Amino acid sequence: MSSYYCPVCKAKLVVDNNLVLAVKSERNEKGIIFLNPEIGNYDISTNPEFEIEEGKKYQFYCPACHVELNDKEKEDLVKVFMTEDGKDYEVYFSNLAGEKATYKVDKRDKNALIAGINKARYEKYFELDDKYKKYL
Repeated sequence: MSSYYCPVCKAKLVVDNNLVLAVKSERNEKGIIFLNPEIGNYDISTNPEFEIEEGKKYQFYCPACHVELNDKEKEDLVKVFMTEDGKDYEVYFSNLAGEKATYKVDKRDKNALIAGINKARYEKYFELDDKYKKYL
């Protein structure tokens, strides 16, 4: 079982098997988004009145402390932390609606598990071990 948490306040971010985050659109529309926590599964749900527009950028925030989760060094990626089987990971995913790119990076050895059809767009940000390069 994996557990996601905020990099700043350490709040647990999974509720009823959904990764719960606050989001804001480029037009300053705000809402809560539910993401599937499984790496490579891009199912999402939101309030029907908060529509996610394909191809648009979104700002992501911790719903507990409201810190911005968009990574300042890795453009168009959002970062949260994850613990799974006693190991700690940084998980990055695209902030562009509809784009499928996720990186699960081991905090110790920096090896990355990558997923999604758009994963090559961000490979420059990660040092990948040779055994993972076959997935690019």
